Amino acid sequence: MKKTVFIISVLLSNFIVAQVPIYKNKAAPVEKRISDLLSKMTIEEKILQLNQYTFGINNNPNNIGPEVKGLPAGIGSLIYFSADPVLRNTIQKKAMEETRLGIPILFGFDVIHGFRTIYPISIAQACSWNPELVKLNCSEAARESVMSGVDWTFSPMIDVARDARWGRVSEGYGEDPYVNSVFGVASVKGYQGKNLSDPFSVAACLKHFVGYGMSEGGRDYRFSEVSAQSLWETYLPPYQACIDAGAATVMSGFNDISGVPATANYYTLTEILKKQWKFDGFVVSDWNAVKQLIWQGVAKDEKEAGLKAFMAGIEMDMKDNIYLENFPALIAEKKIPMTAIDDAVSRVLRVKFNLGLFDNPYTEIVDEKSRYLQSNSLKLATSLTEESMVLLKNKSNTLPLNSTIKKMALIGPMAKDKENIIGSWSFNGKSKDAESLFEGIQKEFKNATINYALGCDFDGTNESGFAEAMAKANESDVIVLCLGEKKTWSGENASRSTIALPEIQEKLVAALKKTGKPIILVLSNGRPLELVRLEPLVDAIVEIWQPGVAGGTPLAGILSGRINPSAKLAITFPLTTGQIPTYYSMRQAARPYGTEGNYQDISTEPLYWFGHGLSYTNYEYSPVKLSATKITKNQKISVEVTVKNTGKMDGKETVLWYVSDPVATISRPIKELKFFEKKEIKAGGNATYTFQIDPIKDLSYSDPTGKRILEAGEFYLIVNEQKVKFEVTD
Repeated sequence: MKKTVFIISVLLSNFIVAQVPIYKNKAAPVEKRISDLLSKMTIEEKILQLNQYTFGINNNPNNIGPEVKGLPAGIGSLIYFSADPVLRNTIQKKAMEETRLGIPILFGFDVIHGFRTIYPISIAQACSWNPELVKLNCSEAARESVMSGVDWTFSPMIDVARDARWGRVSEGYGEDPYVNSVFGVASVKGYQGKNLSDPFSVAACLKHFVGYGMSEGGRDYRFSEVSAQSLWETYLPPYQACIDAGAATVMSGFNDISGVPATANYYTLTEILKKQWKFDGFVVSDWNAVKQLIWQGVAKDEKEAGLKAFMAGIEMDMKDNIYLENFPALIAEKKIPMTAIDDAVSRVLRVKFNLGLFDNPYTEIVDEKSRYLQSNSLKLATSLTEESMVLLKNKSNTLPLNSTIKKMALIGPMAKDKENIIGSWSFNGKSKDAESLFEGIQKEFKNATINYALGCDFDGTNESGFAEAMAKANESDVIVLCLGEKKTWSGENASRSTIALPEIQEKLVAALKKTGKPIILVLSNGRPLELVRLEPLVDAIVEIWQPGVAGGTPLAGILSGRINPSAKLAITFPLTTGQIPTYYSMRQAARPYGTEGNYQDISTEPLYWFGHGLSYTNYEYSPVKLSATKITKNQKISVEVTVKNTGKMDGKETVLWYVSDPVATISRPIKELKFFEKKEIKAGGNATYTFQIDPIKDLSYSDPTGKRILEAGEFYLIVNEQKVKFEVTD
């Protein structure tokens, strides 16, 4: 009897296992699960997976029920504007239990520089030259995101940007391809963790593919004249680096790339991304970007726009519903083959499987106090903020301030601000979480009297506050003047014709100069600023960017000298808006001598070059040592430099290693950054920095087709102000 029961039990177990579809078997290989699920899907179910809706903008509890009910249960993805895991689970339950196959929804959101714990904007992060710290902050952002119901972040933005009029310079890592590559990879690894299926990992999304930073005149959503040479040597490298690092998804750009919009560009989306780079994730359009192909003049209607975008390589349509409405007809007309649909759906499913959504579709319900603003998150945000603030000017060692200072005038619209200091793209950030500059300075300078005055607003013409500001300044020992941009002045759709501060702020500086008191100018902004009129009027300048929730204490620490500033610019500050574009890696002029070809009315030199940043200590560089000065193309050179801290304060110094190729078949930039490293050096101590030059990687360059070229000849290694020659032979 027992033997019979046992046999029946085994047979029953095998029968049950046999009935479980392969795609629901978590032990099965992902590709087999995809293939199995795909074979069971109808055309309608497949098309739904290629569409992304929005949800959660209307948080009225009375409307949530009807909103959830109105969602297509089999939708592929949602941009989730809520942060409520209960609501997310309600929506996900509908997808899992009210559809035939139970395919989970992918919840995405713009987590650009933190979810609720907001850390510095991306351009500030690059100025830290500390990718490991950026990785850790992104990891914390991923944790908060997952606990709030978000699986997918539309970050990092790795558009190389050299026009500060373009508002989106705030979202990226500056003007250099290598810097964008390094920080892009750090962000991807921070978001995605060791494995996408890790409990607190989210899928990263590289944006905007490609050349969006070249938006004509710095105006958003515009034409980008991107030559084939520029495409391969400047704009593609950060994306390739991040794809190699395992980035799960990519977002196309709004821009028109030399006549073929990024959203309908088969060459970039398919030939390069998928065929050459073997990218196996999916590409999502930007917001309404498929429909915008009509306005860009390459599609006559929504049906043609959908066809062109999809066949170019856009798997998921964000927001405009064009795929859902037009694909049944396009498939029936055989304009879209089912093989293409299947490939696209497979790519979407692959990300969902890799995230573990099929096996763990729901978010654990945890209260907000356990989700956000945890001590480790705040500590990491504070550390990144400290290393992101750039000391631009320090005349006669105005900073750090003497510990015996008795009275400080704290003036300006940014001094007590909490709304704008957290920065653009901080949807879930709350001003109440932010520490103001005033609060941080009050804590730091406990024995000093802080004489506060608004002075003026961010813009407008009202000068009525000038008198109070000057009175407070006159009774103080030093003026800390906090100016800058509102958060809405940078980011998407925030192009500006001038990068100067509004006239009212410049007038306030001029008025305070008349007091004769030392002025420390503190700037919070999302782009380089035109400081040509302000720089001569002030004694010190600290660029704090948009630091997020932890701005006050790091700034106060820099002012007092408790923190030694270590940041360096990742983007050049032009002298005037009229100098744009100006960046460190420009090509050599045809007449580089004298003043020929230069501006006749102003200096051609910018105010602050890429890589500029002051410290409270001094660093002395030893002569650079090369292991060889003549090598073949297959040999490598080891180089090193020792940096000594000759001052009295511990500091962190970043060594930037550049290479110059003075003669090439295709002319090369004056110099190109190839490596950087940041180290802490104790006062009186030293540190040795090393860099290995791999000719194939570091000395070759792309031609207009993407082919790498390595030519024999003379090269120069440039470190600090040293320029050392070496030779590569055939």
